[in-house]
Amino acid sequence: MVLVRRLAAFAVLALAVAAVCVALVRLDRVPDADAATLTVVGGSLLVAGFFLVPLFTGADDPLDPRRFAVTGAEPRAVAWTVAAASPLGLPGLVIIAIAATLAVAWTGHGAPLGLAILGAALLVVTSVLAARCAMAMSALVLRDRRSPQLTGLMVTAAGVVVIPVAAFAFSLEWSGGLPSQLTEAARVLAVTPVGAASSIAVRSGGGLVVSLLVAVGTLVVLAVLWWRLVQLMMTSTERSVPIRERRGLGWFAVMPGVPGGAIAARSIVYWFSDPRHLANVIVVPIASVLIVTPLLVVGVPLQTVALIPPPILALFLGWLVHNDLAYDSTGVWLHISAGVRGVADRLGRLVPVVLIGIPLLALAITGSIWLHGRWLVLPALVGVCVSLFASGLGLSSISSIAAPYAVSQPGEGPFEQPQRTGGSMTQAVVLFGAVLLSAPALWWGWLSVTGGEDAAWISFWAGIGVGAAVLILGVVIGAALFDRRTGRIMEFAETH
Repeated sequence: MVLVRRLAAFAVLALAVAAVCVALVRLDRVPDADAATLTVVGGSLLVAGFFLVPLFTGADDPLDPRRFAVTGAEPRAVAWTVAAASPLGLPGLVIIAIAATLAVAWTGHGAPLGLAILGAALLVVTSVLAARCAMAMSALVLRDRRSPQLTGLMVTAAGVVVIPVAAFAFSLEWSGGLPSQLTEAARVLAVTPVGAASSIAVRSGGGLVVSLLVAVGTLVVLAVLWWRLVQLMMTSTERSVPIRERRGLGWFAVMPGVPGGAIAARSIVYWFSDPRHLANVIVVPIASVLIVTPLLVVGVPLQTVALIPPPILALFLGWLVHNDLAYDSTGVWLHISAGVRGVADRLGRLVPVVLIGIPLLALAITGSIWLHGRWLVLPALVGVCVSLFASGLGLSSISSIAAPYAVSQPGEGPFEQPQRTGGSMTQAVVLFGAVLLSAPALWWGWLSVTGGEDAAWISFWAGIGVGAAVLILGVVIGAALFDRRTGRIMEFAETH
């Protein structure tokens, strides 16, 4: 019976691959521009699938590097041997067949033979390494750690990917040719890690150079990541504790067994159970929409107004933790008495808002772009939101240590506020500081909305760069303050 199922699955897969190859060969009947669009989008979906499917399904890996630990082989040798043997498996043969057919289709539309072969080779290697890294991460993190919390995280992560793709698919307008949105998507995917390899053969000039650099850079990053994962898998001891012995641990079983992981688990518990935090999580998305309602009343077009709520949501999500330590009440004593380093405290406390913020922002950005109608603005909106969100988190990591102020105590209403003499200045500094630091991304984002297509990517990279820099710097400064101000922090927790 098992053999029959495997043969049936193999037959279905063979028919599907054959159908894809035939469809690619028949691309010689469509215009060059349409063929380029379809191959870039299809290649991007292929690479994304090779990474996401093993990551979420947790399939058994016959070439698991841990199987070679008993041979005494070096992790580096195992990493490259397994990577070299991976294309000989069924998934590898599938991607080789599709890539070879793609190369034929590209040359049929006038692409240079050398670029077609290079693009196909990079597509194969990128897909194989992406699958290798996904299976290694699944084996390290997900295997034997199944729990309702982990299942929820996986479903949320899948939704972050699937919902925007579904929204984009439903927004396509087919009328006598390829939709313009699909062409715009291909242009965007051509300079991303998932689509750069499949776009090399269909681009020229500066676009070719960018795609080539992104494709090679992606390959280098995947290779380094794969090597490090193999090294970690072969030098770490796999736990054999049955699942039933740790069911009651909840988030503590999901998070890594380090101080930062324990703080993250405890923070998640009180974020999802404390009415004071739940009120903020509910109010912020609603407020981000209500704020722009007057603009619709006075006649501002919906396509313009639709782009405003996601940045507002990102700004306030990053701002939410500017006084997070005060909500912890006397629980902060546990961190200080246990000798927890400031970095672990700062990073652990950011995990809940990140877990909440990423899905909310993914939904908000998708809906906004859908209403706006121009998917070419997507990189700019992502850059602006990342900059505002990450900058807010970085500044909040400093303010919650440098200037905490009294809040309502556990058990009190979320909207009850005690009398205090300070706090408003801290709120304003974090809020307006995040906006000021995000000014480059906001400026280039505005230019992309008014018609500058290249400005969208400038806004994207400016937002990513500024957000990452402010977040890292904020965590480092906040950690240093935590280590130096432990006495004042404990005094604050005792008196407020």
